[in-house]
Amino acid sequence: MLRAGIVGLPNVGKSTLFNAVTRTRKAEAANYPFCTIDPNVGTVTVPDARLAVLQGIAKTSVVIPAAIEFVDIAGLVKGASQGEGLGNKFLTHVREVDAIVQVVRCFEDADVHHVAGSVDPVRDIDVINTELMLADLESVQRRRERLVKEMKRGDGAAAAEDRVLAKIEAGLDAGTPALTIELTAEERALARPLFLLTDKPTIFACNVRESDLATADDNPNVRQVRNYVSTHLACEAVVISAQIESDLVDLSGEEAAEFLAELGVEESGIGRLIRATYHLLGLQTYFTAGEKEVRAWTIHQGDTAPKAAGVIHSDFERGFIKAETVAYDDLVACGSVAGAREKGLYRMEGKEYVVKDGDVLLFKFNI
Repeated sequence: MLRAGIVGLPNVGKSTLFNAVTRTRKAEAANYPFCTIDPNVGTVTVPDARLAVLQGIAKTSVVIPAAIEFVDIAGLVKGASQGEGLGNKFLTHVREVDAIVQVVRCFEDADVHHVAGSVDPVRDIDVINTELMLADLESVQRRRERLVKEMKRGDGAAAAEDRVLAKIEAGLDAGTPALTIELTAEERALARPLFLLTDKPTIFACNVRESDLATADDNPNVRQVRNYVSTHLACEAVVISAQIESDLVDLSGEEAAEFLAELGVEESGIGRLIRATYHLLGLQTYFTAGEKEVRAWTIHQGDTAPKAAGVIHSDFERGFIKAETVAYDDLVACGSVAGAREKGLYRMEGKEYVVKDGDVLLFKFNI
């Protein structure tokens, strides 16, 4: 299962957000730095309104949503790349995740300590990104030093890798995260074994006060973050209120909806954050639907039908024959598989078929 790491400066709401996302109380949330030391891990279901619709069509009581893992990582401080705070321990935990959710404090509160003494979200982003880039720079330089010996022996592969790392080193030196450095697919593949921290897909979560959630678009801190990350980092920013999300954990669905309505918002930010993170990881969903269960299966964008079948069981991929396929929208419009079949919308696909988000599939296989 792919993992998204929740990172940020101390006291920006990471652990509170983790508890809300995972609907647990696993992470300690306190008003002092480094209340999280060892990372907390929780499995998160991906909100998908299509499941309830498919449940009605399939007439089943069992619904299983897609899921990803979130990891609550200790707060990072300036100098982490040189061992400050939890230093290398923090960076190791970041290196082990597939994507980053960077929580940025966008609220003023004299009772909640800020490690820098004031709220400035762009400065905070720069602190974290600088530390990640410095750590990446050290990794690249160490690797290039080792490549020198191989290149002296005439190793062409080492020379090709070194040329790519030279580009990355120059970019990092100029303050450019590895993810936004212009590289071909082949060049990026050569750099992948380094697991560079700034090469990980990143989304920013703007943490606002409870009273500011409904009017977050007018929050100057949120506007700063959105503008900065879109122009400098080519990333997306979503708005959440970690405190609200924490309060919602213990409420029923109906009570949560009433609570949000009183605040003037239709949906909590957690749903948007989870969905955005899911897509950030390059994931999409296909469904199986029958009387036994309706289930969402997670695959990578671009996966073929046999690859998608293998998510259910390796035997399905190895013995793949064909996939009976109908698009979600077509199935809903027809109201049943029989109706989709009558209209010619239920079709057979072979090994080359690239599965689309929302496809409803039934695999035929033989082993």
